[in-house]
Amino acid sequence: MRWTLLDLPIGIFCVATDGDAVCGAHFGPVESASETPAGPIAARAVAELRAYFAGELTEFRTPVRVPRGSDFERAVWREMTRIPYGETLTYGQVARLVGDPGAARAVGVACNRNPIPVIVPCHRIIGAGGKLVGFGGGLDLKVKLLELEAGVALQQAWS
Repeated sequence: MRWTLLDLPIGIFCVATDGDAVCGAHFGPVESASETPAGPIAARAVAELRAYFAGELTEFRTPVRVPRGSDFERAVWREMTRIPYGETLTYGQVARLVGDPGAARAVGVACNRNPIPVIVPCHRIIGAGGKLVGFGGGLDLKVKLLELEAGVALQQAWS
């Protein structure tokens, strides 16, 4: 696994690739990260992340491989990728979608363990009643990501 460091509007963000897919992401620097993408998959991920933050990309297409996680966590992470850009679901809604309606808290734990934030958009999952709760990058960053997507979605709807 090789890490690439990006300086994005949200600060330093690192993305890990294994040669075939993105397999990790991290808010902040990673000691072994290079600013030069380690191969074509890393270069594609970097380009897509830059386009996403510029409001030019609404769906990541770079292959993703999640290296760990329970079956439940993997189901939650898959469901995250199905939440449309600019939209949100609650933890309870995601729990129902993965077949365990009483598992809203477990969905929160899976969000916290998401190894590929932003690309696997855990920021699109919110608390009941629209409350913003929990995010590995901090709630301020969650708000920025949701505002970015809402603004782009609104702009696209009115174009």
